[in-house]
Amino acid sequence: MPNQYAHKFVTPDTAVELAVRSGDWVDYGYASGFPQLLDRALAKRKGLLKDVKIRGGLVISPPIQAVEQDPEQETFRYYSWQLGDYERKLQSRGLVEFLPVALRLLPDLYRRHIRTDVAFVPVSAPDPDGYCGLGIASYAWQVIIQNARTVVFEINERYPTLQGVDGSHRVHLSQADYIVEGEHDPLPNRSYREPSETDLAIARLVVEEIPNRAVLALGVGAVPNTVATLLAQSDREDLGCHTGTISDAYLALYQAGKLTNRCKEVDTGRCTWNLAMGSQALYDWIEASPELFYPAGVDHVHDPQRMGSISNFISINGGVQLDLMGQENAESAGTRQLSGIGGQMDFLEGAYRSPGGKGFICLNSSRVGKDGVRKSNILPCIPGGATVSAPRTLIQYAATEYGVVKLSGLSLRQRAQAMISIAHPDFREELSRYARETWG
Repeated sequence: MPNQYAHKFVTPDTAVELAVRSGDWVDYGYASGFPQLLDRALAKRKGLLKDVKIRGGLVISPPIQAVEQDPEQETFRYYSWQLGDYERKLQSRGLVEFLPVALRLLPDLYRRHIRTDVAFVPVSAPDPDGYCGLGIASYAWQVIIQNARTVVFEINERYPTLQGVDGSHRVHLSQADYIVEGEHDPLPNRSYREPSETDLAIARLVVEEIPNRAVLALGVGAVPNTVATLLAQSDREDLGCHTGTISDAYLALYQAGKLTNRCKEVDTGRCTWNLAMGSQALYDWIEASPELFYPAGVDHVHDPQRMGSISNFISINGGVQLDLMGQENAESAGTRQLSGIGGQMDFLEGAYRSPGGKGFICLNSSRVGKDGVRKSNILPCIPGGATVSAPRTLIQYAATEYGVVKLSGLSLRQRAQAMISIAHPDFREELSRYARETWG
């Protein structure tokens, strides 16, 4: 490590005391990248500062000490770009405020519309030239660092040390005002429940739609993971990866010899991703084989135009509700926020633009509520108060356990007929009656 940066190394407590002022916006980052040491140090400043706003999202390494240690919000308020499991629990306690955003727009938000006073940037151990990798969350850190008043690097000794291609996942010690290091907890593991019979039925139908040499953008959840499992067992060849979040699903495809990235027109030969979330085996794969990956910021990974230059780009995501016009709610139960749109709209548009591309929204046709009553997830219209996450103009394919329908190019009446054909049989007559009354 270059000696000229030794003066920047301070304790977490000192870094926070020097960097954070009352009224500041402090960025914590996103998902599996989390500034654990700096968070603990900031929590100690409760009562010594006022009106400190923290931004993060999809945190899977709880607890956030600055929030937990200040439930009265005397000093800190926490804001999230996307709610994960832990943040939903904070929401039930009134300790998080949701910030809606399509991830591809996040860099421009930071460039032009919002302020970052302090950036807490988790990084890997530096190489002899002072370069660090952005670990398992490239996020929009390159843009945030350029626009922050004060930048603090937190070196996490457990992070994979890959630095990307041509600086795509790399920062330098010279970019930090302060640097902290110390012992960290093991990297957060993200696992998913075993697929249900319905999940398997949906995944089998979707797999039939995926050709050889497809480039996959798999969302998080049981159905996308099951699609990967089935593809690993299939006769498909030369699959590729260009995704917001790389997970164990891609590791399974690689181990089965299906994931080569050989036919990608962009980042050929490499898995392109912005975040990594999964098991320690996934992180070990990334550490051991950096030449297989193109980790990069949101600007690169979530650009629909770039995805559109990739042939057979396949985006697979889950939803909460779809209506007869094809509008999707991906993130709320009524007015209660469940997650966020994340990159779903980005990848739907990318699939639309791609030669041979397909964008799928997958959901169970129905669910059984806590009252024991079966309810349809395909509705006449998205109910008032719920979120329209993706407009009807972006939904290309919808899939349930009863089939896959292509909506693009259909009239409203034709869309309704298509959606009714994949609804649960118990609700088809009711939906058909609404469609006849509305569209004839």
